[in-house]
This record gives sequence, C-alpha cells and structure tokens, in this order.
Amino acid sequence: MLLFATAAKSSSSSAFFFIIIVVYAVAYFAFIRPRSRKAKAARTQSKQVEIGERARTIGGLIGTIVRRNDESVTLRTASGVELDFIPSAIAGRVDPVPTVDDDLSDHDEDHEDEGHSHEGDEK
Repeated sequence: MLLFATAAKSSSSSAFFFIIIVVYAVAYFAFIRPRSRKAKAARTQSKQVEIGERARTIGGLIGTIVRRNDESVTLRTASGVELDFIPSAIAGRVDPVPTVDDDLSDHDEDHEDEGHSHEGDEK
C-alpha cells in the first residue's frame, strides 16, 4: 500500500512538471518569439534608412535624414527644423508621395480616353 501511494505521488508530480513545460512552450511560441522577431525587424529597418531619404520616427515625425552616426540621427522637417534622435527612434523609410503634377497628368489621360469612346450614342 505504501508503494502505491509513492507511485501515485511520483506520477502526479511528473504530470505537473509536464504541464508546466507545455504551458511555457505555448507562451514562448505565441507571445515571446513573435515579439522578438518584430523587434529585430524594426532594428534592421531603422538601420537601412540612408542619408537623404525620408524617414519617420516611432513618434510619427517625418523628415529627411541629413546626418547619421552611431549615437544620433538628425532629421530635417519640412519647415527646415533639424532634430536629433537616437537611432532606435527611427521607425523606417517613408516612400515618396507622387507629386500633384503626376496625379493630374494621369487624370487627364483617363478623361481623354473616355471622350473618344462614344458607344451607344447612335440614335
């Protein structure tokens, strides 16, 4: 009888230990690993922005990089103000926005095509 009680205690502690390992593994793959991958991608993306390119900070400021070294990154805003940031504050590159002239020329071409098509106008 004493042997049976000892075996039951041993198997319940093994099961508890196994459950703890499974819970930790699920937490690792569901929360810890994706977060560390996202942080690594953000660090890589901030290092890829070069001088002369437009960048945005983690706070939402957008500007052009004018200087960069290991300790700071200087952004020039549209109003000409230069601000220094730590490199990890750079969230990434901002793709250039098409100019207004490009948008108007595309829009005019679309209307020209529509003007030449008179299907169904015969009466």
